[in-house]
Amino acid sequence: MLRWLLSSRVPVHRWIRVTAVLAGLAVVAPALARAEVTRIEITSRADLAFAGYEKIVGRVFFAVDPADPRNMIVADIDKAPRNAMGRVEFSSDFELVRPKANGNGVLLVDIVNRGGKTVLPNFNRAGGRDPDVGDGFLLRRGFTVASVGWEFDVPAGRGLIRIEVPVARDVDAPITGIVRASFTPAEPGPFLVGDLAAYAPLDPAGEESLLTVRDQMEGVRETIPRDRWTLTGATVNLQGGFTPGRIYELSFRAANPPVAGLGFIAVRDFATWVKHEPGAITSARYAYAFGNSQSGRFLRTFLYQGFNSDERGRQVLDATLINIAGAARLDLNRRWATPTTASAPATQFPFADTAQVDPVSGLTEGLLDNPRAAQWQPKIFYSNTGVEYWSSSSRAAALTHTTPDGSRDLEFPENVRSYFLAGAQHSPGAFPPVQGLGQQLGNPLDYWWTLRALLVAMDQWVREGVAPPPSQYPRLDQGTLVASTHAAFPAIPGVQSPREIRPAARTFNTLFEGGAGAGTTLPMLVPQVDSDGNELAGIRLPDLAVPLATYTGWNFRKPEIGGTHLVVSLLGSYIPLSRSAREREARRDPRLSIEERYRGREAYLTRVKDASNTLVRDRYLLAEDVDSIMRRTTDHWARLMPSPNGSTASR
Repeated sequence: MLRWLLSSRVPVHRWIRVTAVLAGLAVVAPALARAEVTRIEITSRADLAFAGYEKIVGRVFFAVDPADPRNMIVADIDKAPRNAMGRVEFSSDFELVRPKANGNGVLLVDIVNRGGKTVLPNFNRAGGRDPDVGDGFLLRRGFTVASVGWEFDVPAGRGLIRIEVPVARDVDAPITGIVRASFTPAEPGPFLVGDLAAYAPLDPAGEESLLTVRDQMEGVRETIPRDRWTLTGATVNLQGGFTPGRIYELSFRAANPPVAGLGFIAVRDFATWVKHEPGAITSARYAYAFGNSQSGRFLRTFLYQGFNSDERGRQVLDATLINIAGAARLDLNRRWATPTTASAPATQFPFADTAQVDPVSGLTEGLLDNPRAAQWQPKIFYSNTGVEYWSSSSRAAALTHTTPDGSRDLEFPENVRSYFLAGAQHSPGAFPPVQGLGQQLGNPLDYWWTLRALLVAMDQWVREGVAPPPSQYPRLDQGTLVASTHAAFPAIPGVQSPREIRPAARTFNTLFEGGAGAGTTLPMLVPQVDSDGNELAGIRLPDLAVPLATYTGWNFRKPEIGGTHLVVSLLGSYIPLSRSAREREARRDPRLSIEERYRGREAYLTRVKDASNTLVRDRYLLAEDVDSIMRRTTDHWARLMPSPNGSTASR
């Protein structure tokens, strides 16, 4: 990688050259000669069970110029094989759900998560036998939805959407290097380190294969003797078994690194093809993208590294909705990338959108305020939960809106809004709540109702110029964002204090020599809570505004799986209130009971309806979704407050 080209000192004009038109490319679909998409292969085409919509499945083929400045940022692209025209070729799976006529002119790109679709199942509340249509939310509004493969290490043959990229190679020899990943087992048996499943060890029994163990992510590593463990592919078998709850790290030498950063170009060139090329498989005036967790980190990295301009200098994405990514980015555009990983530290400077001086490295840069990203910036919605603030896997969401040292609030740029989904965990848990790996029940608060409203608001902002609802997030100057050691969580019997959670460290920014302060402990700022332990700031859905429980963004590991000082990755807690004052006093629970708060079911539901209507008025909820929320909260009451005859009829 050419570091001089990637540093913040590169003049902006280096990034706005317009590439020459690609010519002579073989095509299958008509009129693709000017596109970086060279051809498509359609494997299936069928009407959906929603009038006027069809689904197209196939593969899209790309060829890009490795010498173009907009492509040179891709690590090892100069070492990828080239075709007769000097282009680097690769291909992706795609799925397209589109209206045959009368669409709204918007391509909504689903940045798939580990090969799985996120847009249709979640926004359409879809599942079961009809995973695309659901309640038709997106289809009624005329969206075209495209899912395009970008991740090389997604397993083949499982119906997942993936990309095939070339491997990098030196002129006269294969490239080798050390790959590594950490894991925390819940059982003693053999462990498949999925983060490394795409790489094969050159010598599984060799001395360069290493297994270490520690008790904290930043703790001292203890090397496990080589004769005590074996390695088959990426599966480790330890003599005597693993100790659940301890943190292990596997490393070994592999060969033939994939040119993984081409995944960014696949999304870029598919979207710009649809927007700008008359021969594309569909057409759109605007392109939006949705990223969820890992794929939200994809979008943060996509924008930061300048992929929102295509080879001809045109804008690619007009808007992005980036959910539950925090301040983290994605390990994709480097040699030996491991984009699948969910538990490794993923937060690297810069954290915030606007340029900041980093007190650790001395660098000055912003996620959007740098020469690579400066030309075309979309409208951006961020949404995060408490997990992204508390996460020991280093998402450090507070740093998206504070200075790097966490000492002062920052304002977002005019093209950005940020929304804190108060009380929620990373992804909504099951309802009724279930016991998983955590000490407490999983957090069932469903924030997708708010994301539907935010998507509508984002669309109105782009296409109609209607200003979106104001940002809602915790702030230092309002006392709603505090150091984790100052979180005022109540002393609920049987619940560990979150003040025990330790901060994580920065990871490497591979665009800078020295990694931009990698290894430095991150400030740990978290949302402050009320006397129930529920978060004060942000968008408070009725579950939180009219509570029957405490909802958190953390959940400690249960004793059966060890490591009770650690939180379960990405999991929150649901801690129901006592039903009566008598029950509360017997439990020594400091929170008011349900009977002490509400004069019965009807009084509770009236307050829920009022809270819902307020959110509709403020555009954080859609009127069409209020009935669904009322049904859910009615069920919630019945489960906690059953009638005296033992049924779930309400009191």
